[in-house]
Amino acid sequence: MSDLLASPAGVAPAALDGRSPALTWCDGEILRRGEKHRILSGAIHYFRVHPDQWEDRLRRLAAMGANTVDTYVAWNFHERVEGDRRFDDWRDVERFVRIAGEVGLDVFIRPSPYICAEWSNGGIPHWLSGRVTALRTSDPAFLAAVDAWYDELIPRLVPLQAAHGGPIVAVQVENEYGSFGSDEEYLAHLRDGLRSRGMVEMLTTADGITGDMVAHGSIPGAMTTFTFGTGVGEALKLRRDGEALMCSELWGGWFDHWGERHHVRSAASMGGTLGELLDAGGSVSLYMAHGGTNFGLWNGANHDRVLQPTTTSYDSDAPIGEDGSLGAKFHALRELFAPFHREELPAIPLPPRRQAAASVSLVPQASLLDVVRAAPPMGAPTPRPQTFEQLGAEDGLVAYETSVSFPEGATLTIEGLHDRATVFLDDERIGTLERDGTTSMVLPGSARTGLLTIVVESLGRINYGPYTGEGKGVMRGVMIGRRFVNAWTHRVVPQEAPDAENAFGVRDGLAVAHIDVDEALDAWLAFPGGGKGMVWLNGFLLGRYWKVGPQQTLYAPAPLWRCGRNEIRVLDLDGVGATVEICEEPVFGDTEEFVGS
Repeated sequence: MSDLLASPAGVAPAALDGRSPALTWCDGEILRRGEKHRILSGAIHYFRVHPDQWEDRLRRLAAMGANTVDTYVAWNFHERVEGDRRFDDWRDVERFVRIAGEVGLDVFIRPSPYICAEWSNGGIPHWLSGRVTALRTSDPAFLAAVDAWYDELIPRLVPLQAAHGGPIVAVQVENEYGSFGSDEEYLAHLRDGLRSRGMVEMLTTADGITGDMVAHGSIPGAMTTFTFGTGVGEALKLRRDGEALMCSELWGGWFDHWGERHHVRSAASMGGTLGELLDAGGSVSLYMAHGGTNFGLWNGANHDRVLQPTTTSYDSDAPIGEDGSLGAKFHALRELFAPFHREELPAIPLPPRRQAAASVSLVPQASLLDVVRAAPPMGAPTPRPQTFEQLGAEDGLVAYETSVSFPEGATLTIEGLHDRATVFLDDERIGTLERDGTTSMVLPGSARTGLLTIVVESLGRINYGPYTGEGKGVMRGVMIGRRFVNAWTHRVVPQEAPDAENAFGVRDGLAVAHIDVDEALDAWLAFPGGGKGMVWLNGFLLGRYWKVGPQQTLYAPAPLWRCGRNEIRVLDLDGVGATVEICEEPVFGDTEEFVGS
């Protein structure tokens, strides 16, 4: 038996040489230095909050009555290019952890290779999923990449542990693995890798409330925790001998998909489940305490018979709103958590200040094709269209172009379209095709030879379930009738703000607006009349809007604004609107009550 498995319950082997973890579990209780302890946590993801606002959001969490903040570490956010691992600016997770400690919060860190989180690819880098199919397994190629990542990440976290005077008190090994796989060697590799690199604090796993999920997601030496919207009774039945009861994701709200309603959960419903858990002696992390924003193109997607891309907003109907505003759930949680504190809770922070309502004109600059063709071709033409992964494209837009000849009435089909294609023939827009929808169209006009251009957009990499890690772009080929089309030229459109100019007859494409402000404050931006677009504020990609809703406003945080003139660039794939509006309140769309399960 290894030292790990021979150690006392909930105690890291490192504790035997004097570096004791802050938290352990024994006889159904979490203990802090031998005293009974409750984890009262809320999730805030540093990668979804502007770093200049980290302290504000953490102070709001403390005022809510939490004693701990929980955050994932998004691998692909740090290593967008293989080997180039970044920990500066927005990616300075060490700074986030230190600020949490300064505010008086413990940290529950969740650094596993996979995080789900409605985040692109579940946090797994696209360059890795593009070449390794057996993700989240003991496949040597996958483990080699994980080890290289951990060799850089974990040493940064080690000195931030409570055992070394820092705020980290708990570390998650993997995330809901029992709903994905059954590779015990993989889980053991992650667990042992954390310990061997110096993590001595309490280890946990997290799984749904079925026996099968718990059986395949748990690992000796890590305390089993649960994820649910409701289900305290089931969790009590599934709790393992000696382990404390903890829900590491109590879903107090829910995320949104484009084309669906905005999901909400009442404070009474959330409070009822939380109260039941606390009455049963449990610990908790509320998911989310503050949802934040899927800035850029970092949103993930689900797939339940059809692709379900997640919206830019990750507000999640959380107690602390996307812009830091405090709702009914905040006050309900403050009341529930207060009795667990010996001292009075911090004062409730003031509400965030917002810019006044305004409207400015969008001035067309260039068509979508102009923007696309401003990007250089990627290498020589290829016989078949290349995927995003083959082209090294993380997300966004890739244009495929070739010469085609076809008879009258010929049908164009994209085999394996991931995800949405805008199709042009001889620079005339002829239609839009979508994965899990219409992927074929009849080519217009008489028999001829023409230039075919297909602009493919990735709507978000799948973050949950068996399709996690699948590719983007044209996966199999483009056909006219029964034959494949060959000789493809590719252009990858950069994620930087586009710069092109040819405004004659623009329907889709690039438009620019300028907004003068006296003070840099938060704002909510709307694009009435727009179809489906990406938005840059002063060169920063805020995210996407889409007329299908539910989200109708984009959050533009104060640190991205500057006093005086500000530039907004919009790249709309379907139809540019006439104005940009600053709204005084967010519009998340029509709502429906929803409790995750």
